[in-house]
Order: sequence, then C-alpha cells, then structure tokens
Amino acid sequence: MIKRYNSIDLFSGCGGLTLGMKKAGFATKIAIEKDENAVKAFKLNHTKTRVIPNDIKNIKISEVYELLDGEVIHFLAGCPPCQGFSSIRRLNKKKNVRDARNSLVLEYLRFVKELKPLTIMMENVPGLKDYYLFKKVVNELKKLKYNLDIQVVNIKDYGVPQSRKRLVMVGSLLGEIKIAPPTGRKRTVKNAIGKLDCVDTTTDEIHKIFAKHSPNILEMIKLLPKDGGSRNDLPKKYMLKCHDKENVGFNDVYGRLRWDSFSTTITGGCLNPSKGRFLHPEYNRAITAREAALLQTFPKSYKFPLDISKTALALIIGNALPPQFSQIQSLNIYKHLESHLEKV
Repeated sequence: MIKRYNSIDLFSGCGGLTLGMKKAGFATKIAIEKDENAVKAFKLNHTKTRVIPNDIKNIKISEVYELLDGEVIHFLAGCPPCQGFSSIRRLNKKKNVRDARNSLVLEYLRFVKELKPLTIMMENVPGLKDYYLFKKVVNELKKLKYNLDIQVVNIKDYGVPQSRKRLVMVGSLLGEIKIAPPTGRKRTVKNAIGKLDCVDTTTDEIHKIFAKHSPNILEMIKLLPKDGGSRNDLPKKYMLKCHDKENVGFNDVYGRLRWDSFSTTITGGCLNPSKGRFLHPEYNRAITAREAALLQTFPKSYKFPLDISKTALALIIGNALPPQFSQIQSLNIYKHLESHLEKV
C-alpha cells in the first residue's frame, strides 16, 4: 500500500506547488493564499484541499490546528512573495527594492516554529539568499534542529521548458537532506507548445486568451524574424523611444521565443510582449494563456477562471511554482520521509 504523507502549502497561488506535491504522493491538507483570483484557480483544481483565503499575517496557528484535527504534518512548503529581490524589480538598480512582502519569510518561519513539520521546503528568487531576514530564518531553523540544504538552481535543468533561476531550501528533523539534483532532461518550447491547436479553431477557452495589438504594433511584430527574432532586428523607425538609451534593460521585449530552446522566465507579465520575450516563435501574436501555463508545466487540463481579467490571469500563471519542478523536489522529500519513517 502506498503511504500518503500530509503537506501544507503556504502562499499557494493557483496551485502549482500543490499539484507537484500531489503527484509526488502528498495529500495537501491546507493551502493558504490571499489573492482571490489565485484562490479561484486553486479551488477549480484541488477540491480535497482546505483553502484559507486570507492574508497569512492574519491567520492564527490555532485555526490551522483545528483544521488538521490531530493529523501529523510531514511536509510544509511555500514560496513567500519577496518581490523586492526579483531580478526584474532590481534591474538597473544597485539595491533591493523596499517592499513590505520581503518580510513574509518571517511568516513562513512562524508556521514552521508552531507546527514543527518533519520536513520543509522554501522556494524563492535567488536575490533573497543574502537578505538579513532570510539569514535570520536560516539561523532560527538550525536552532530548531532542522538539517538544511540551500542552493540556487535553474529549473531548466529539471525538465521545465523555461530558464528560471530559483533559490531552494529544504530541511528535515529526521536527518541529513539534500535538494534533488538536476534530472538532465531537456524540454524545449516546441516540446511544450508545438502541437497546440490554432487559436482560431481551438475549443480551449484559455488558449483563446492572448494580447490584441494595435495596427502599428502588429506591423512591427510581422517584421520580426521567426524563431527568436527580437526588436534589435527591426529598422530603427520601429525602435521605441524608451529603448533609445544605452544600457537600458528589458532587451527581450517584443522578442520571439525559440522553438528548440528554453523559454525566458514566465513572469506575471507573460501575456504582454512589452514585458519580455513573450511572442510566439512563428505566429504574429503573443503567447496565449494556455501556452504560458504549459511553459510553466501545468497540464493542458488545468483549469483557470474565465471571469478574471487577462492581466490577473497572467499574474497567477507567472507567479506559480512550476508543477514539474515542485514534483521533483517533493518526490525527493517523500523518499526521504519514507527512508526514515519506516525505521520508526
């Protein structure tokens, strides 16, 4: 009989982490998320998980204990929003951006302290590693006797068709634990979205959602070389005034993805080509919401609410932890639990 270990998902977003944990063998008992659009998406896909739709700062641990009803928490995982440390927010800036969300790592610590899960995982932006509050969290976790492993990895090395560096921390009260090593499997943009139906004939409503462009922008897009072209390939008259200066970031804006490579990081602006390299490799349009979700490794069957704005939809897709990456890290922790608990 397959063991079913219990997990909790903090800052759950639309459910990418929970999906990965579920595929690894965990039963996610509780998820916490305050964004109402993300909660809508989560509930569409994870009907057996109790969602607490509230700001984590307002949640008392007693509420969580009540919902757990005495069950052991084997695994607590989460991705506290730390927007001030993202490479996008720091572009052309020497220091981290002041952002109230940077302190949410302390809420993660509060839950670990109170619930004492057997294993933990935190995933975040690489810039968090040198932040004093993260260092405080690490020191406190060590005092609690958690064995920790902390690394910056790239999810493209784990079978995700996207280049995205992430800080990963795993911990265990049971013994030494390491972050799952790269799988060596390479998946490309073509692997992920190359066989989708045409947007004009698809029956998938999520695949019909993409940016509509003005005639001028559409003319510019048509001039971009297929399969990886960028604004640097355009005649000077199409260059945007805001990009005339040297050393200005966002070189990938209005760029096409490459079929046989990884996509750039899928962000909260992934449906807007003015926010990054989010144009289709071949068609004269931006990627659709379904294509963005597939590049994040959500399955085609994953449901998203249709009654929210395109901007809100892009945000919950881009903010998600890719399920494929989550599954590999969660399975690593599942095996760790199995190897130690069978001795008890």
